[in-house]
Amino acid sequence: MAESLRDRIGVDIGRKLRLEDAIEWAARHGVRHIDIQLDTGANAFTTFDDARAAGVRAALERHGIHLGLHTLSAVNVAEYSPLLSEATDAYLRAYIDIAPRLGAGSIVVHAGYHFTSDVAMRMEAGLERLKRMAAYADGKGVVLLLENLNKEPPDAEVHYLAHTLEEWRWYYERIASPALALSFTANHAHLVPEGVAGFVEGIPWERVQEVRLADCFRNGKEQHLRPGEGDFDFGDMFRRIEGKGYRGRYMNAFGSLDDMLAARDWLVEKARAAGVPA
Repeated sequence: MAESLRDRIGVDIGRKLRLEDAIEWAARHGVRHIDIQLDTGANAFTTFDDARAAGVRAALERHGIHLGLHTLSAVNVAEYSPLLSEATDAYLRAYIDIAPRLGAGSIVVHAGYHFTSDVAMRMEAGLERLKRMAAYADGKGVVLLLENLNKEPPDAEVHYLAHTLEEWRWYYERIASPALALSFTANHAHLVPEGVAGFVEGIPWERVQEVRLADCFRNGKEQHLRPGEGDFDFGDMFRRIEGKGYRGRYMNAFGSLDDMLAARDWLVEKARAAGVPA
């Protein structure tokens, strides 16, 4: 049976809970989709032995929860320096290796960042790394989700790559792998001139597996506000995206766990008011 819109709206746990506790929290509150980061503390991917990983898989299966992993955007996928470049590869391979052990269905990855004067070198390095990682993931039965990142102020030295539709497309059109899909962060699109409307019309929806949500202000700065605190039109977003035939998951990524949980009903009402069956 198809999931309702409410069931399709998940929660990005991030670093807020130990993974086992996150699964129990999700089950207790009827959350069917969660994302989590495995970089620090009790959730560092180096802390999962076979017994612990088996326990996670069993809990996910028992509760019918989809787990997605989310790599750290501070790790520069566009790294080209010796030693650091090899370390970045190892980091991504470690995420890919642990995903099937934990029963995770996908991993959000990024294109990295540049330092203004080295854009071309960074983009090429990132593209080649993503190609390698997609090939590696394909062999492991793992899907990578390339996320569109946020813009930085014009006078910043450091800028995320793949924050415009043109840049994002430059990567995914060059990686024709079944192991490379997309994670569309709608609030990031709201920060750039293309806007949500431009992104929705410009991206291949058959490759999108996750839509990430937070509020912010049009053409403003990176903020992950609770829905209703910015000027993002969630009803219009649902109308446009669902109108493309998208029936995948959405992922709340703002505020506290309670904020993200409560917002599910608020978001569904906005979708209904915009004429979207929910």
